[in-house]
Amino acid sequence: MACKKIERLSFDATLEELETIVHQLEQGSLPLEEALKQFEQGVHLVRAGQQKLEQADQKIQILLSQADGSDQLAPFQPEQPEQGEE
Repeated sequence: MACKKIERLSFDATLEELETIVHQLEQGSLPLEEALKQFEQGVHLVRAGQQKLEQADQKIQILLSQADGSDQLAPFQPEQPEQGEE
């Protein structure tokens, strides 16, 4: 998977791909060259995942900023399902 493709993956897809690579490496049955390629791919996936998390954090900080420039953190309140939606 090319780096460009990794950047276009969703965060969840990035994690799934990384889990697959970790599983393959833990099996220990890959030839050395293939294991190195998988490891390199894993490093790219980790970096892409970290970048996605940092971007999400930045968006949250922007959304929570006040007009006067001060930050106001609000407690997380998960949405409650409406009756009949469960």
